[in-house]
Amino acid sequence: MAAAVIFLSIVALQSGSKANASKKTELIVSAAVSLQNSLRELEADFEQHRKEIDLIFNFGSSGTLQQQIEQGASADIFLSAGKQQMDSLIGKKLVSKSKNVMSNQLVIVVRTDGVQQWPGAERLAGDDIRNIAIGQPDSVPAGMYAKQALTYSNLWDRLQEKLVYTKDVRQVLTYVETGNADAGFVYRTDALISNKVKVAMQLPSDSHEEIIYPAGLLAESKHPNEAQAFYDYLTSPSAMEIFRKHGFEQP
Repeated sequence: MAAAVIFLSIVALQSGSKANASKKTELIVSAAVSLQNSLRELEADFEQHRKEIDLIFNFGSSGTLQQQIEQGASADIFLSAGKQQMDSLIGKKLVSKSKNVMSNQLVIVVRTDGVQQWPGAERLAGDDIRNIAIGQPDSVPAGMYAKQALTYSNLWDRLQEKLVYTKDVRQVLTYVETGNADAGFVYRTDALISNKVKVAMQLPSDSHEEIIYPAGLLAESKHPNEAQAFYDYLTSPSAMEIFRKHGFEQP
């Protein structure tokens, strides 16, 4: 009887060891919502090579994610759609190091059956353009770039009554798709994922700051080695191939 008890105890210990060995490290990646599609594909590629790591994504506007991190939210990697948010976290020593991963372009989209003639941004002032969706400039980088572009074209003040503010760039896309906005400012990569909108025009690159996506390592990461592995992977040839497939460019 005693021998049976000892045997069962050994089996239980071995089972527990195997369970602990097979348990994956959960890596929390706070990322701009415009990266959602590309990161889902990267997830499969990365986890195929690092089977001991499980990527957990927290998507949102870069400004909201920045605030979450400042307020103590758990994260290992931060991927922002703007340098301003990353620089702020670096200044507060919440991010230990960062690097530019990719770039994007700002475009105006309309429904596929929407306005056909689009000679320039001035077209937004037309009477048939009643609502223009734009991310909150203070928290959504795409909204900040849009404000810069409209200011550059002397349209920001003129269009105030038409602007509809959103929580992130994907909500802008939804507003245009559903007809709740006649036009909207999104990244080129967002326009590529929808068959309900078309690009009316691309904003001149000199009308706004360069659109850069930096990645940062969180100083208080609970899994620094695994976080470093994913941080390095983000600029690997296989990762860049996926980013380019989704319309991003190298900075």
